[in-house]
Amino acid sequence: MKIKCITVDDEPLALEIIESYIDRMDCLELVGQFRNAIKAFDFLQSGAEVDLIFLDIQMPKLTGIDFLKTIQNKPKVILTTAYREYALEGFELEVLDYLLKPISFERFMKAVSKYPRESNELTAPPESDDSFIFFKSDKKNIKICLKDVLYIESIKDNVKILTEDKEVVTHHKISELERKLPATDFIRVHRSFIVNIPKIESYSACEIEMTEQSIPVGRNYKVEVLERLGKIVL
Repeated sequence: MKIKCITVDDEPLALEIIESYIDRMDCLELVGQFRNAIKAFDFLQSGAEVDLIFLDIQMPKLTGIDFLKTIQNKPKVILTTAYREYALEGFELEVLDYLLKPISFERFMKAVSKYPRESNELTAPPESDDSFIFFKSDKKNIKICLKDVLYIESIKDNVKILTEDKEVVTHHKISELERKLPATDFIRVHRSFIVNIPKIESYSACEIEMTEQSIPVGRNYKVEVLERLGKIVL
């Protein structure tokens, strides 16, 4: 079954480019084009079946962001804009992807490929196994079970690994550990912090909370954090 989509952009050329990309993909069907968000809103309110919206942000009368905030039971959304600074707000509104103009067809395909994954019924993240790593500390090699790690903090030339029952300081760069840890369970949220996703109790665009500890989310990591963690929100 094809994905029914509409495009919303006040620039005719931008509409033409997206339409040409949609025509090249058998999985997509264009059911409407709109030069402003108000007309798109009326189309949705009419009961039209729409699965996916390609939405510009900077438009007259009603911006794309304000448009998203007005829609009840909104379809999936891919933002298409020339303004990178809106990426964070877009992901907070749970968009599928953020395409920066000019948009290449390859990047367009990558964004569309996220639709089935986002639309399928959510499955729980895989449970951590009994994997472990030995870390050298105080002339000993200390075993750390990865499922017990709360977070890892960079302190000058060392890292502090905090688990549920111990704290280990070892001589490593945090970037080295980031490459070794399973990406399914661990995420870098700040230049100085990596956290274990299953241990997160709550999060926002600014901080991660776990076991009475607040960990900052770095400016350069906000978009990835919101995108990754947003995929496992019920």
